[in-house]
Amino acid sequence: MDELIALATQVGRKLKELGLILATAESCTGGGIAQAITEIAGSSEWFDCGFVTYSNDAKTALLGVPSNVLEKHGAVSAETAAAMCTGTLRNSRATVSLSTTGIAGPGGAVPGKPVGTVWFGWAYGESIRTEKMLFDGDRHAVRTQSVVHALRGLLALLDSTN
Repeated sequence: MDELIALATQVGRKLKELGLILATAESCTGGGIAQAITEIAGSSEWFDCGFVTYSNDAKTALLGVPSNVLEKHGAVSAETAAAMCTGTLRNSRATVSLSTTGIAGPGGAVPGKPVGTVWFGWAYGESIRTEKMLFDGDRHAVRTQSVVHALRGLLALLDSTN
């Protein structure tokens, strides 16, 4: 938990320094990123909202993820992670977004997408970056590693904007 607080604090400092506002779209992490961020006092200055869109219907209804993207690529894909980021920016006052969509387990694996597969998205301006990770461990471990990776990826994005 100390690592999460440290990362969230760094994210907050950087967002505030750059005058940016973050919103999140989470599936497999179930709001864990938003929880880590809102542990930081003053986060309302740089955090707008978090969408927990666990089902495909929620991804479509709340974020505008096209149903054909979900049908063609699946919820656990680069295309869905990117669409989640875009929808988050469109449906919030945020200037930066991040997304997670994956298979935390113990079930849910499909061919080519084992338990621990997580796609991440980060968006700022016109730029959207996606990345796939494969994490080891049980459900809790996969989700925790995903939150940490999402925050580290956001820091890398913010550092590259300077």
